Amino acid sequence: MSNIESMVIKMSGLDSGKKQQELRFPEMENAEYQKAQNQEIKLGIEEGLDVSVYSNPEFNWLQMEQIRMGLKDKIDVSVYANPDYSFDTMRQIRLSLYSAIDLMPYLDRGFTDDSLEEIRLALLDKLPIDKWLDDNMCGPQIHEVRIGLCEQLDVSVYSDIKYNWMQMQEIRLGLEKKLNVSIYANMLYSCQQMKEIRLGLEAGLDVSSYSSLVLSATDMKKKRLSLLSDKTTKTSIVNGREPLLDSLRKNEFVISIEDNGNKAYAYIPWVSGNIVMKEDIYHDLERREIVFGIKHEAISDLIDKKRMNEKILIAEGIPAQRGSDGWFEFFVRLDLPRIPAPLPDGGVDYVNIEAFEMVDKDEKIAVYHRAGKGTDGKNIYGETIHADNGTEKKPLRGEGFVIAPDGVTYLSRMNGKFEYVNDRIIITNVLVVNEDVTAVTGRLEVDGTVHVFGSVYSGGYIKASGDIIIEHNVETARLIAGGNVMIKKGSCSKNDCFIEAGGEVSGSFFEAANIKARGNVKANYIMKSNINTMGKVIVSGSKGVLLGGTICAVRGVDTYNLGNSSHIKTYLEVGRTELYQKEQEEYAERREKLLNDLMILEKGWKRVLQGVTADKEIPRDTLRRMHANITAKSQELADLDAEVSKLVNMTDQNMNMPVCVRGRAYGGSIIVINAIKYMLSSEVYRVVFKLRNKQVVMVTL
Repeated sequence: MSNIESMVIKMSGLDSGKKQQELRFPEMENAEYQKAQNQEIKLGIEEGLDVSVYSNPEFNWLQMEQIRMGLKDKIDVSVYANPDYSFDTMRQIRLSLYSAIDLMPYLDRGFTDDSLEEIRLALLDKLPIDKWLDDNMCGPQIHEVRIGLCEQLDVSVYSDIKYNWMQMQEIRLGLEKKLNVSIYANMLYSCQQMKEIRLGLEAGLDVSSYSSLVLSATDMKKKRLSLLSDKTTKTSIVNGREPLLDSLRKNEFVISIEDNGNKAYAYIPWVSGNIVMKEDIYHDLERREIVFGIKHEAISDLIDKKRMNEKILIAEGIPAQRGSDGWFEFFVRLDLPRIPAPLPDGGVDYVNIEAFEMVDKDEKIAVYHRAGKGTDGKNIYGETIHADNGTEKKPLRGEGFVIAPDGVTYLSRMNGKFEYVNDRIIITNVLVVNEDVTAVTGRLEVDGTVHVFGSVYSGGYIKASGDIIIEHNVETARLIAGGNVMIKKGSCSKNDCFIEAGGEVSGSFFEAANIKARGNVKANYIMKSNINTMGKVIVSGSKGVLLGGTICAVRGVDTYNLGNSSHIKTYLEVGRTELYQKEQEEYAERREKLLNDLMILEKGWKRVLQGVTADKEIPRDTLRRMHANITAKSQELADLDAEVSKLVNMTDQNMNMPVCVRGRAYGGSIIVINAIKYMLSSEVYRVVFKLRNKQVVMVTL
């Protein structure tokens, strides 16, 4: 008997005769099913449904949900209980069954989920959608046809597959306004060009002056706005001059139009015997075709109180309101402090820093709020001012998450570490170790992050593709991370501790450690350690000291104290270190290989093109694939060159101040900058060592 069958028997009480409410619901432990699938099966059992219909691992939980909902509503789910159907397809078929609509012929024709929804809605409204359907139409195109049919428009004008859905929309909007859409119903116009012509027609402009295919949408917009401004700027002119500046006579006033036809102002100059009546103002407004937003109280106040020599607003339109832009609401902390808090002595509190944010499987990470629609305005001539809708944001990129069926909710796909970097969500697996790691523990190799809540002792080995976080200490051990390494309390060994990181290495202290990192190495003191980094070595706090060992840091060194009074040898090398040179060599080798690969691909491309004849045609898929390979390899080469350039620039920029000592620097220290050596023989205070005229010089801070 299967797990599912036994669950059904237990839930029904058939095995014991007990009442259903007295039975406890058992947990499913079938490894074939994920948590969400198990939940759907549980819900079906609780609802008394025949879950055997969908208790198949080939169905994902979203497909299971659609079948369960159909069973609950007592419809024939066999029509769509097919693992090959997406959950969205299942949903559309389920909804169609409620209304006795047969979507299967359309499914057989190859229509996708969004298309099926539009067809279903059209059939539900008894619209003759079949007459206008083309098998190659996408959902948004069918949507425009459906809306047109709903509004009883002549959809034959635009129901042609040659138009994309945005072009269709512009033609439909024109038909709604009863415009002569034939002026722009041309597939050669882009949707943006169509929009500019449509808006011009709506404003009553002569669009012939800019409805040329050679003009871009941007140029069209400029011309349209210019024509609109000419139309709305209707100031009174007498003999080439405003009345205010003309002969002084009775009934002398000026109405000026501003803000592109959105505001009208009245001005009555103080002139002896100048009498202006309300009727004069209203007559002039009528003459100018100003019909909207008239401020009657302001006109009464102007005349009754004889407010001469004042500019009074007497008409005002309603400005268009642009829709709000789309935005993401996050339910996890994005502002997790990556920089540890300072200590009283100026050092850094590595112990209490939160290394990362943890999320659970199926946890809601973010919700996208769609852009709002704009609100149309109206100018003082009663003309509609069309508002722009808000701008939609691109979906979040990354890994370790899924987007829910609503299309806006982002859910974690796993229990793991959450990061949000450069508009990318990255959720990676986290191995939590609640004990010390020793030689007895064995080698820990993890695709993700390792978080050890104890220490790592002699013989401990951890390798992770992500970060490694150690809550306590590290002794003689080996740590290799693709990301950062954080040892909160510090590392002390007998020179047998090895740490390698693709990112930063940080901790309270490092003693007798061997560290290799691509990012910075940071601590409150470092003693007798060998460090090789493409980044910078930073030692914080008034008690911080960099003492003994060999430090090679491409981006320089920043420490409070350097060496001690015993003149223990401390070797510092910055700039173009051996690691830097090795990195350059590796770049050169990778570049040479990429160039060879690219040359081979391009030669193959030329041979293929040369082999094309009138009777021999190369398959389009082959050409497309070859071109894609060449493009990808070229991009890879460009990215590599950019990376090399960034490395060189980064190094050059740090040559002016490569070694900074904010406290004391003792004799016995050796500073090497770009292979030029400087030996410090005596104690100095607050100094910077930098390169000048091919010599290392010491400058006081």
